[in-house]
Amino acid sequence: MTSWETGPTAYAGPASLVPQSPVPARQAEPDPLRAAGALWWLDVLDSTIRTCGTHGRSEVAEWLSRRRAQLLRPELRVLVVGAAHQGKSQLINALINAGVCAVDAPGGTVVPAVVHHAESPAAQLIRRGSPSAEWTAEVGLQDRVPLGLEALDAAITEAAARFPAGTPVHADIAVPRTLLAGGLVLIDTPALPGLPASAERALGRASDLATYAGADLVLYTCEAGRELTDAELAVLQELARFFPGLLVVFTKTDYAIDWRRNLADSRTRLARAGVPAATTAVSATLRLHALRAGDTALNNESGFTDLIVHLQQMVAAKPDRLARDTVSRLGRIALEELAGPLRDELTAQQNAGLPDAVARLHTTQRRLDDLRKCAVRWQNTLSDEVGDLMSDIEHDLRERIRAVLAESDEYFTTADPAKAWDEFEPWLRQALTDLTGTSLSWLAERIEWMARRVADQFPPEVGEVLPPSALVTADERADGVPGLDAPPVAKFTPGQKLFIGLRGSYGGVIMFGLATSLAGMSLINPISIGGGALFGGKTIRDESKSLLKKRQAEARTAVQRHVDDIFVGLNKEARDTVRRAQRALRDHFTAVTEDLQEIVMESLRNAKAAADQDVAAREQHARRLQQELAVLVQLHSQARALGGRG
Repeated sequence: MTSWETGPTAYAGPASLVPQSPVPARQAEPDPLRAAGALWWLDVLDSTIRTCGTHGRSEVAEWLSRRRAQLLRPELRVLVVGAAHQGKSQLINALINAGVCAVDAPGGTVVPAVVHHAESPAAQLIRRGSPSAEWTAEVGLQDRVPLGLEALDAAITEAAARFPAGTPVHADIAVPRTLLAGGLVLIDTPALPGLPASAERALGRASDLATYAGADLVLYTCEAGRELTDAELAVLQELARFFPGLLVVFTKTDYAIDWRRNLADSRTRLARAGVPAATTAVSATLRLHALRAGDTALNNESGFTDLIVHLQQMVAAKPDRLARDTVSRLGRIALEELAGPLRDELTAQQNAGLPDAVARLHTTQRRLDDLRKCAVRWQNTLSDEVGDLMSDIEHDLRERIRAVLAESDEYFTTADPAKAWDEFEPWLRQALTDLTGTSLSWLAERIEWMARRVADQFPPEVGEVLPPSALVTADERADGVPGLDAPPVAKFTPGQKLFIGLRGSYGGVIMFGLATSLAGMSLINPISIGGGALFGGKTIRDESKSLLKKRQAEARTAVQRHVDDIFVGLNKEARDTVRRAQRALRDHFTAVTEDLQEIVMESLRNAKAAADQDVAAREQHARRLQQELAVLVQLHSQARALGGRG
């Protein structure tokens, strides 16, 4: 085998397909696994599957069983993946010298293609039952669509279009090729989404493709004109965990000037990332041209000679070395996943210190202390709320009374109590009745709110501790608001009006009589009489207004005294109601506190009794965990030895 690489290199990372210099062979140590039989890896894998089932991890056991079936199949299924336009399809075409994969599609490969050997060419589109169905599972004739071999890419596209969008399909292509006759199966796939910029979607897609396509080996393609990106390294790291023999092929070296430098830099990055992948660089264009021209030297220069030899070696290595390496990795991953929870549980138990029963005992003791503190808190809260409520209810009553008095004063600014009292008194009685009802309703709401505030001082875990509504409801006023008799008011009788009028007219007669006497008229004349009448009328009107204001003042004073009496009574009733509610709440929450303390004391006694049993159970559980971990460690060592290295 000749090296495809020219020029000096000094690289200590993942090996290329061709060694740089021969390494003298040393005497191999006896391999206990080979001495036990070529399929000893199968026993280790079966033991791991049974162990997964024993630990209740059926999904891991199913996953390992699927990989077991893949390893027992004679063919080597190589999954070719990579970002868009990286030469995946052309690489497969050049490997087998057949244009079975579409290379000119604008969006790249859309329908995956499985290429394998057959005595005569054949192609068909296979519809799978679900996206998670295995590609190797048998399907019925109704799920197979024969494809024409001429313009195969167009036939695949046309056949796939017959199914609804999103239907899981792949092309099955059989060609008579010596390279494939040995059991090599090549799987062309659509581009991994997001690459080369982002690995978020590509990680899951690559894992699903490898799982459902039944891949034994993964071949990742990358243009030789650039280095591997961080996102691609992340995908390769994930693939390397599950697939030994990971192969990174740099394509299109025919147009990449600095492909050797890019290849060396990518190898260095793979080594730093801890990705054990073999690397090589090829040119599909040179390969196809060399095959058409029959040029062996040009074929060697294309890099495909080394790649083909490597793939043939991997086909031969599948039943033994590749299977052992695969089982070693899968077994260690599965066993570490099983051992992690056990180890964490054992560590948590060892670090827990006190047994659970003692911890519960301490918790119960803290609950008892909290209840004692809670008793102090709710008593202080009740006392504070009662004081605030006393002040608030008095302030509320004063504000409401002030509003009624203000409206009453405004009413008597213009109204005459002697005429409007029958209309005013029912309004006043109704206003005071409404005031009383509103105040009592508000008081009942405040008492209920006070009960909730006190109940909030209890821990949430004790549940509902509110008292029944009957204990905190304010009493309804039994008797209504008394009416107010009309105050005694001075009446302006006709006799008084006549007297007042004569007294006022006297001055007018004298004033106008003297004025007209200068003109030669007598003292009593029509003008002086008219002036006297004018002055008399004004005196009557002024006296009438004075008496009205007096009556209005007396009415306001009567209303003020009446409302003050109502206020004193309501304030007394409100205070009595608050005190009754305070006593009821105090008795209720005292009983609740005593009941809770009794419950906590009973829990305390039970926790003490369970302490010894818990210690014994913990010790027994720890011994069982240690035994299970010992079994897993032994099985892990066997899986580790299968790989021949750590």
